[in-house]
Amino acid sequence: MENTVAAYGIYANAVELIEVVRTLNGAGFKDEHMCLILAPTHPIASILRDANLPSHEREASTVTVGLIDWISQFGAVVIPSVGFFIRSQAFFHALLAARNAPALCGNSRTLAGLGFPDGDASRLEAHLQRTGFLVYIASPEIGRVRWAVELFRISGAEECATLETEADAAVA
Repeated sequence: MENTVAAYGIYANAVELIEVVRTLNGAGFKDEHMCLILAPTHPIASILRDANLPSHEREASTVTVGLIDWISQFGAVVIPSVGFFIRSQAFFHALLAARNAPALCGNSRTLAGLGFPDGDASRLEAHLQRTGFLVYIASPEIGRVRWAVELFRISGAEECATLETEADAAVA
């Protein structure tokens, strides 16, 4: 994503995604500015993977519809080998147009499209194939991005940092 700064936090499955999002929302970060990348082993991934199976349980279908409604509010949600939802034009270009749809199916081009250096993209992608989730927030304001890193740290991220495009790093 050109000319943008971003923050990310990577979490283990033990941390509740909903709580992380609530913390960020409470600090003024909107869902449409977030990209979530969930491991295929994440509980949400299991629900979505089974969403197209015929269900005789109305309650299970209601939960699935509610979950799909919730994740469709984000700028993007990517679950390697399961699927993706993209709402934001900026995430569309970063994830799909610049990298082709196969990038969303489980390789480091997904994270590279968001501005991660190749080595970090490969390392984090390998981690996300096994467990956890990553929350990514883009903003034109470095102060907001630094605040997001602090919120990631407070909410239990295993790793969190800022990312800057080359153009932004040259200006800084």
